[in-house]
Amino acid sequence: MGWERELEELRHREALAEAMGGPDKVARQHGRGKLDARARLAGLVDPGSFREIGKIAGKGSYDAEGNLTGVLPAPFLFGKATINGRPVVATADDFTIRGGAADAGIGRKMEQAEKMAHELKLPIVRMIDGTGGGGSVKTLEMIGATYIPAVHMWGEVVKNLDTVPVVALALGPTAGLGAARIAASHYSIMVKGLSQIFAAGPAVVDAMGTAWKDEGSANHEEAKEALGGSAIHTRNGVVDDEVGSEAEAFARARHFLSFMPEYVGQPARRVETGDPADRREEALLSLVPRGDKEVYSMRRAMDLVFDKGTVFEIGRMWGRAAITALARLDGWPVMVLASDPSFLGGSWDAKTSEKVERFVKLADLFRLPIVHLVDNPGFMIGREAEIAGTIRYGVQAMNAIYKASVPLASVVMRRAYGIAGSAMSNADTYQYRYCWPSGDWGSLPIAGGLEVAYKSEIEAAADPEAELEAIRARLAKVTSPFRSAERFNVEDIIDPRDTRPLLCEFAELAWRRRGADQAPR
Repeated sequence: MGWERELEELRHREALAEAMGGPDKVARQHGRGKLDARARLAGLVDPGSFREIGKIAGKGSYDAEGNLTGVLPAPFLFGKATINGRPVVATADDFTIRGGAADAGIGRKMEQAEKMAHELKLPIVRMIDGTGGGGSVKTLEMIGATYIPAVHMWGEVVKNLDTVPVVALALGPTAGLGAARIAASHYSIMVKGLSQIFAAGPAVVDAMGTAWKDEGSANHEEAKEALGGSAIHTRNGVVDDEVGSEAEAFARARHFLSFMPEYVGQPARRVETGDPADRREEALLSLVPRGDKEVYSMRRAMDLVFDKGTVFEIGRMWGRAAITALARLDGWPVMVLASDPSFLGGSWDAKTSEKVERFVKLADLFRLPIVHLVDNPGFMIGREAEIAGTIRYGVQAMNAIYKASVPLASVVMRRAYGIAGSAMSNADTYQYRYCWPSGDWGSLPIAGGLEVAYKSEIEAAADPEAELEAIRARLAKVTSPFRSAERFNVEDIIDPRDTRPLLCEFAELAWRRRGADQAPR
């Protein structure tokens, strides 16, 4: 006699697990415009690649004779899968089972998923919906006691941040531990109108008597958006990006991972992009206007310089004076840091500095060379900037650049002033730096200090306005970038059209330094 009866029970338990919270709960999930956990896993990973682990874990119900009458599945699914042909740990919270609360073995499963990622050196993707393994009031009655809060798996979460790429997708109203799991990632996404993040949801906030409400919040859904919608968290830096659909979130998660190594220490992959390394773009020659107050599109410059179609911007809606992106040069992956002269003139405010620090550290962790496109008039000034603590955040960004051990190439396209301008690179290392003829740099902008520095001469002149113009004309010659090049304060002034070929050369040398010439393609 074989084990047919046991296998029949296994198939029965698997069928119960596949039913998730039951047809009514699944229908309710779909009615909210949300995919269920199993559909999300199918949409994220390569077709047919998901192998579930712990599928039948949950809380069983039995009759008086000990026969199984039902199973409450654990509201968390995970397993091994592939994305872009590479192995990952894929996870999904199941909101159809008590909103993803910490029931039926979820804590043990979450811990094992994080351990699997860490010990096998696999990227992990968390799709979070609900409390994400957090507690609920009903849980206290079920266990018959309260407890001092502790997150026993958090040590694994911390380890993963130092060892493998971590991606988090907020796919519903997410509070408590779920919100923390989103923030503890290298790349995070919210879906507009579908995702909200809070330390505690509207009902709890109201119960605590905390003032917060948007007077226009007429119902529960509007209240959730007002308290923690994507319009808030993709602009304050809690979450990197906002998308319009779950399918777009899956696509961006896959795209981000395509630039990353599978773990810290492994080289990221070079790919064939079909874009010649010696491509020279005529449009770069006239990109920077002659008027120092005129703006131009740095994103246009990036599209012209990096491999076509490879620029993957991250965090577009926060810290907006700096653009951060992943891109490729002759197929080699690089991290891009670029000034945005269309926002605050490119001046680094507190949020921009925080963003720069975070992404430089990300590049250094995963050993991605950095390309810095510079047009920085300095730190933001004024009372609001001082209240925000701009100089502290700015110094922390500068510290990150000086601590980074990956190769960095900077291209000074226009301005580089003050301490923020000096944070373009580590001045104590070899300067892999190019400057355009439009370069304009110094300890402070001439326009901001000229009338103070020459106050006595201007006041003593018979014609103060004429004297001021004469001083400006003299200083315009002194501040020529070619004068800096004479003193080798600037390594190379280049034709802007040569930017891409020279940066492709940098990328090849940077990856050669890593011994990554044989990185898998």
